[in-house]
Amino acid sequence: MRTPTKAAVFFLFLVFSVPVVWADKYDDAIKIFKNAGESGTFFENSYGYALFPSIGKGGIGLGGAYGEGRVYTAGVHVGDTSMTQVTVGWQLGGQVYSQIIFFQDQRAFDEFSGGNFEFGAQATAVAITAGASATASTTGSSAGLSGGKNNANTVGNYQKGLAVFSVAKGGLMYEASIGGQKFNYTPK
Repeated sequence: MRTPTKAAVFFLFLVFSVPVVWADKYDDAIKIFKNAGESGTFFENSYGYALFPSIGKGGIGLGGAYGEGRVYTAGVHVGDTSMTQVTVGWQLGGQVYSQIIFFQDQRAFDEFSGGNFEFGAQATAVAITAGASATASTTGSSAGLSGGKNNANTVGNYQKGLAVFSVAKGGLMYEASIGGQKFNYTPK
């Protein structure tokens, strides 16, 4: 065997013989929300949830956000979802955040998974923060970098069968805007 071929075979042997220990972004996001105060209690009493590990948001006058996620019931991945958001108003900056939407019961899950679901301009999300200024809502507000997301405190409850939490991952966004979030669901 030629030396380059031996090296390639050895490399493939190493790659496929060593167990893969890469972190899963969904597992990491679940841990953050489970360890962040009150949002952790929702895992025990909700019918299910939609989890978005990373949503990117930005704007200068006109803004938008997009993220992809998974939907779970009883802790089992049952489908995939995506979120888009368009905002209009004074805004400047960019931000990345995680978001989780808990479904109180099957009715709330069915509404979310029944096709295209939208949060109106009045739906709000509880921002999980620790030591840094951050708020989030679909009505638009300001957000900054969340400092100790593993020891954060939250306050939230169900509104119309949904409870929404977000945690800032990075960036800085100043805004006073109006917009709404639209979700698409695809069963697994």
